[in-house]
Amino acid sequence: MLSRARSAYTWFRAFRRTRPFWGGVWLVAGGWTVLKFSLSSVQLIVSTGFGGIAGYLVGGGMILCGLIPLAAPGQRYTFGLIGCVLAVVSLVVSNLGGFLVGMVLGILGGSMTVGWGSRRPRAAGPPAPGAAPEAVEA
Repeated sequence: MLSRARSAYTWFRAFRRTRPFWGGVWLVAGGWTVLKFSLSSVQLIVSTGFGGIAGYLVGGGMILCGLIPLAAPGQRYTFGLIGCVLAVVSLVVSNLGGFLVGMVLGILGGSMTVGWGSRRPRAAGPPAPGAAPEAVEA
């Protein structure tokens, strides 16, 4: 049992380190918050038209924009930016963006998704063209 738990933890740790995990988590939390504060009766949503369904679309879109980079980390720029835009749009279409909490979480998660991996150390390779040669000590 302990071995199974240890291997699950090892898998999760590797998964978390190779994907924009925390950005996705915050973006999903923001989308859930926006969606939660948009809930109302079906009759009210149908009678208000697009204004009633916009909160569902924005909240669901934010959740998808948080989950897709976890499955395909190469798409983090696209879906991080779309998630940030949806978070800002939620301010207008969904009860002040989930009373500002969902909007702030969405912007935080989208920006963390876009910025993930930018501080990783680069592999040592040949110098860039036009770079000054390094001084060699004698």
